Amino acid sequence: MNLRDTLLASLTSLPGTRTFHVHVLLSAPRKHSGLFPYAHPRPRTYLQDLLVLLSEQLPDSPRVLVTAIEASIYSVPTTSCGVLYISKVDSSGHASAPSPTATLVRSLLTYYGDPSTRPIDVRHLWLQLFARAQSQYLFPNSAEYPGKRPLGDVQLCAWWKRIFSEVIADLNTRAGRNTIIKLYYVLPGYNELEAIQSLDAVRARRAPSIASSECQWTYGHPYSQSDIPLPCPQGSPPTLGHFIPSFDDDPKSRFLDEIAHTTDNGGVTSPKAKRRKPDSAVGRSKPDEDEDEPAREARRGELARVTAEEFWERMSFRQECISGVVTAFFSVGLSAPAPEPPREVLSPLSPQPGQIPPRMVRRIVATLLDHHEFSTTERALRATETLEEAIKGLCEDLAPVSRSERYATPEREPGPSSAMLEVPRTPPRRPGGHVADISPNPFPEPVASLETYHSYIYGSVVVSNAPLPPKAPVSGVKDGAQDTPGPPVTVLAVRKKRKAV
Repeated sequence: MNLRDTLLASLTSLPGTRTFHVHVLLSAPRKHSGLFPYAHPRPRTYLQDLLVLLSEQLPDSPRVLVTAIEASIYSVPTTSCGVLYISKVDSSGHASAPSPTATLVRSLLTYYGDPSTRPIDVRHLWLQLFARAQSQYLFPNSAEYPGKRPLGDVQLCAWWKRIFSEVIADLNTRAGRNTIIKLYYVLPGYNELEAIQSLDAVRARRAPSIASSECQWTYGHPYSQSDIPLPCPQGSPPTLGHFIPSFDDDPKSRFLDEIAHTTDNGGVTSPKAKRRKPDSAVGRSKPDEDEDEPAREARRGELARVTAEEFWERMSFRQECISGVVTAFFSVGLSAPAPEPPREVLSPLSPQPGQIPPRMVRRIVATLLDHHEFSTTERALRATETLEEAIKGLCEDLAPVSRSERYATPEREPGPSSAMLEVPRTPPRRPGGHVADISPNPFPEPVASLETYHSYIYGSVVVSNAPLPPKAPVSGVKDGAQDTPGPPVTVLAVRKKRKAV
């Protein structure tokens, strides 16, 4: 079962009568050297882009986009590790209750976490996430829609922890005892007791989750454990460049750049190129062997001197983590034994059925962010129709060009617009860290067709279940004409001190 069918099957259990339409855009793998830009030697890494769009249609009503997920899938054949980084998850606020966002996210994580359905040939998988509460991410101006109620900072962190706990509980029942699972989380600026109390306070107001009690979470980072291999092979000596992965829109990446370009005198510099001198014996140049070890360490900045514990302690003072909101870093590792019999070994660059060119995914994301908005129901319906027609048109090579796209390049870099709020992004990386891989791809780029569209990209499912039962009235809160009295409250009066005449 492919990813599209798995997501649709998970939505059939939701209450209510409605039809879900899903679009799954998964790019073909390509070479990528930016996951560990400061590791020496840099491991071979392959990247895939993933975009999931879910629209909902009520009876006798047009369909409207309700949920979007943007993710990146990395594979490192050297260590047989994969990394699933959830970049953005957003809801437009136009869905009927209950929202399908949680179900869709759980299904996606379970699909990649389960070794029997995982589409990449790796034994170990790391799920990475940076949780930061924002009013909108992938649906421009959806924060202005009155029906959207985004979670607060602590609520979002607790929501993600509950989602991961439920996914791991499901994987435990499927895989059994042979699978090793490690769960880590960090709330920068909070110690372990403060983090537990903050997240438990949110969970106490909701129904208790059985999955949360079955999962053993570790407050800290996974870089000191040895049960599950890390994606990057450890160098000699290992530095932060071998531990900390670099993702887009992730504050760890910018902090790692600053550490890598910090020198002993307090200045900031770019890595220096290695000098070469002529070899008189053979008449050709060779690396400078007279360079001492301190000079080599100076080129690595402070990466070799800052430990992982110090890195996370200093992360608590970063602007992204002390701006008045609570943020969280989640890291979940899963390790399964080698399959028997072994799978057929394929090239990591070989495209699989259902995959599309990476530029097509980038074009759809740019169109969604720059040319549509979801502030009202009418605009959301128009954006849904235009975007879904564009996806089908690209598979037919007949993509419609909207009036706003005629005067703008569809693949331009996302940026602030006068009519839309700016999407939060990590500032550009410093030069010198990321080196582009210019080696050619031996496989041709996949071509999206109507067969690919109907078999792997687009699908729909009709849900016809009992409606969601009404919520029980909360003590002290009016529910219709009833008002359940709460506990008595004693109000203390403050005696004012008389001024001397």
